[in-house]
Amino acid sequence: MLGSQLIIRTLHRLGVKTIFSLSGNQIMPLYDACIDAGIRIIHVRHEAAAVFMADAWAQITGELGVAMLTAAPGITNGLAPLYSASQAESPVLLISGDSSVGEDGSGAFQELDQVAITRPLTKLSLRPLTTQELYPALESAVAQALAPRRGPVHLALPFDLMTAETGLAELPALAQKHEPAALDAAGMERLAALVNVAQRPLVLAGPAGARPRMRTAREMLEEKLGVRIIPMESPRGLKDPSLGSLGGLIAQSDLIVLAGKCLDFTLGFGGTGALGQTARVVAIDPDPAMLERAARLLGDRLALALQGDPYAVLAALRTAPAPAERAPWRAQVDEALRNRSTLGASNATADALGPRALCVTVQAFLASAPNPILVCDGGEFGQWAQAYCQAPVRIINGMSGAIGAGVCYAIAAKIARPDATVVVLMGDGTAGFHLMELDTAVREQAAIIAVIGNDLRWNAEHLIQMRTYGPQRLIGCKLAPTARYHEVAAALGGAGFAARDSDSLATALNMAAHSGLPACINVSLAGEPAPVFSASTQSATGH
Repeated sequence: MLGSQLIIRTLHRLGVKTIFSLSGNQIMPLYDACIDAGIRIIHVRHEAAAVFMADAWAQITGELGVAMLTAAPGITNGLAPLYSASQAESPVLLISGDSSVGEDGSGAFQELDQVAITRPLTKLSLRPLTTQELYPALESAVAQALAPRRGPVHLALPFDLMTAETGLAELPALAQKHEPAALDAAGMERLAALVNVAQRPLVLAGPAGARPRMRTAREMLEEKLGVRIIPMESPRGLKDPSLGSLGGLIAQSDLIVLAGKCLDFTLGFGGTGALGQTARVVAIDPDPAMLERAARLLGDRLALALQGDPYAVLAALRTAPAPAERAPWRAQVDEALRNRSTLGASNATADALGPRALCVTVQAFLASAPNPILVCDGGEFGQWAQAYCQAPVRIINGMSGAIGAGVCYAIAAKIARPDATVVVLMGDGTAGFHLMELDTAVREQAAIIAVIGNDLRWNAEHLIQMRTYGPQRLIGCKLAPTARYHEVAAALGGAGFAARDSDSLATALNMAAHSGLPACINVSLAGEPAPVFSASTQSATGH
């Protein structure tokens, strides 16, 4: 068995049926092995798209997402989405080809210390140096990717190891699964006591809590504890429009449980401006570094730090029935999450649709579509989408603040769930990153619907410059009014539509759905600031 066959057969045994990739010299042995293993390669147009798709695959399915890139310029093209996957807590295995071990230090073609580059972006980054190290390295990487807190890992595979005989005729036996460490009994008793007496508790969860695979567990825990569990996955933190005016309510809470939610800038670094002055805070996290950070930032406001998988901890918690005072508090929290009432006047014109009206039109379509999946991408327009559009399954551009992955996320979602109606909303700036992946969508018969809100500018930066420097010092924000994104889709073999009002948008959505093709709808948009329903904190983020 060759080294390449060992890697690919092992992935197949682990349940991997799809790999996202762009071809290159050093990974050709792996491509060849995929044929015999029956693993499908989704061949993209840019390496970054492969990693973004693996990220979306992991978010949608809960499984390991796998991307495969070639060496040096290939792997470095995938670094930005690797960071996004890390921030999204997505279990992604990034496999890269590499120059041969036997040529190390000799100036080999595309020789590069890949591991040194990817280590800060991953949970684990390895480069095996012998064929005997291949299987243990892959086994360790996959285990790390799927262990709490989930995240990306990287395996650099030297070319000479891929083409060498391993001496194995069969795959090694599967490693026995490790039992999770026992929970701290004293800590569990302390947590139960804190929850039992709390009248106005809130549980803030990390990005992984928003994934489809976690919905049932989250709902069961909410019923059991009588507490609302709120996943946070946006860099706007408590100003995330999909959270309504929750940020203005946080200060009234008497207990805040950080269930895998890192204490960071999205929570004002734990300051009283974000979390209030009186709430006791509990941190539950699998990473001791996050518990140490919480202790450092919160001081004596931290009532308890407990290491472990937060959902396992909460599931094992033995609590008394929720006090009667908690019911009106939960209703108040739910009302804040629904709040969308504090908007200013719309800037819509006769030639451009306002972002709220656009999103309401798309939401009406989603509500009637079979198995809808929503992807939100972009700066200001992405926030409008998060505020006014929803679906049982959603992917946003996430904690990294990166934009541009929307088309990639949508394609992976459609491949993962072929029967779903996948709609991605993105701005015209965002569209410039990976619009060419519509070619991938056509080749892979992934009939997504991309809705581009076209306000002819980088609106987030335009607004920052207007606010900070004034209208006379705008620079680098305008985009061309001659750009016809929908015609790009048609030219690549998909379907393209233009819209200027709600009626023409609704018509285009239905035509796109019935076309059976990847579709792009170019909507003339009035540029407006992202909606804000809470005045709790100020944000320095641009997206």
